[in-house]
Amino acid sequence: MSRTGSVLVVDDDAAIRAVVGQALRRAGHNVTLVASLAEMRGALTAGRPDVLVTDVVLPDGNGLDMVADLLAENPGLPVIVLSAQNTLTTAVRATEVGAYDYLPKPFDLDALTQAVAGALGRGHSGAVAAIGEEDRALPLIGRSPAMQEVYRVIARVVANDLTVLISGESGTGKELVARAIHDLGPRRRAPFVAINMAAIPRELIEAELFGHERGAFTGAQARSAGRFEQAAGGTLFLDEIGDMPMEAQTRLLRVLQSGEFTTVGGARPIRADVRIVAATNRDLARLVANGQFREDLFYRLNVVPVTLPALRERRQDVPLLARHFLDRAAEGGLPRRHLSEAAVAALVRHDWPGNVRELENLMRRLAVLSRDEVIAAADVAAELGAPSQPEPSTDAGIEQAIRARLARIEREEPHRLDDGTLYDRLIAEVERPLIAAMLARHGGNQLRAARALGINRNTLRKRLDTLSIEPR
Repeated sequence: MSRTGSVLVVDDDAAIRAVVGQALRRAGHNVTLVASLAEMRGALTAGRPDVLVTDVVLPDGNGLDMVADLLAENPGLPVIVLSAQNTLTTAVRATEVGAYDYLPKPFDLDALTQAVAGALGRGHSGAVAAIGEEDRALPLIGRSPAMQEVYRVIARVVANDLTVLISGESGTGKELVARAIHDLGPRRRAPFVAINMAAIPRELIEAELFGHERGAFTGAQARSAGRFEQAAGGTLFLDEIGDMPMEAQTRLLRVLQSGEFTTVGGARPIRADVRIVAATNRDLARLVANGQFREDLFYRLNVVPVTLPALRERRQDVPLLARHFLDRAAEGGLPRRHLSEAAVAALVRHDWPGNVRELENLMRRLAVLSRDEVIAAADVAAELGAPSQPEPSTDAGIEQAIRARLARIEREEPHRLDDGTLYDRLIAEVERPLIAAMLARHGGNQLRAARALGINRNTLRKRLDTLSIEPR
């Protein structure tokens, strides 16, 4: 049975206070609701709660700024931060000042009640090392629910040396996540060294990783430091770890177990003072089942898993990313360009098989090739090719559209046909336009659209978030 306790909620939005209060009371908690920092201090003077839930932007100050002082006065008090400023910086800052958890707005009430239950059960989680403002200019962009979960995981791992395994399709930004973990952590003053396992000949991987002594093999005319030595004190990023040969996997496992390695041809053990972050676009669990990847190494690497969503699974981030890439192109000397609303809509509709990398390359191309300052939908269509958008009106037409979609997946992403996600992905592709069409039919009125669909309003709101549909 979950533990209950007293919860102080600070938010200047009366509607949010009412909904949160109702949900927490339903879970059995004793709830106090206040609207400002001044009211919060008064409530704390009257009696310390078991958990504090606070918004960031309040009428008389910033909720994050007061957390560190509050914890100094009330050590061990779990603080859960709510924020509409849902960026990686906010997530890390919340952890930095000692918050127990961070939930981006709009948040799920179940997630909040679970966070409160966890705070009551585990207590304060501790703070991370301070981060300077100059270190906050990070390239990770996105406000979708999927990216918020990525931010929360990053915020929780930056202060420690736990091994992180980043999974995601090519072009989703795995190295950006690895660099963010390094740049925000205590090793940020030391090197960040990356090595791509798929780009190195099999016979050279061990020498690249661990270095070699003079005369260790033909052509080794002098001692050479490997990536482990080059990254000493910092982070070693093992990209495309799924392509690592089995013999090199065995040696890497030994290093992770013992914390030491020897160079190729050497005998003196060297301490491996690095944080390991690995990444893959392959299904390592399947490789393990097929005998192509060591199971014990998989578990050593998969201490903290981070799964990056494909861009088509976070479509609401496309406009933000596209404008960011256009700005960056202009800063690099390319013509300054802007996107028309129709161009933005065309970008959001695209499936992005190349993910964020494809979007960035497209924006640079459009910055050069577009004749006008404002990029039109026709410019986008010319570069992407006219997408096929069948509008079947019969069962046969729907079946034909599904067969065409399956053929495209088999052609472009054959590994996705058997990864266990096909049903959910195809249903989402049908559900997204259906919900969007019903919202448009009812002028954006979510209550009427929900009734027409035969679902309740809360379910519709959750589907809007999950499917990254902007309610207009």
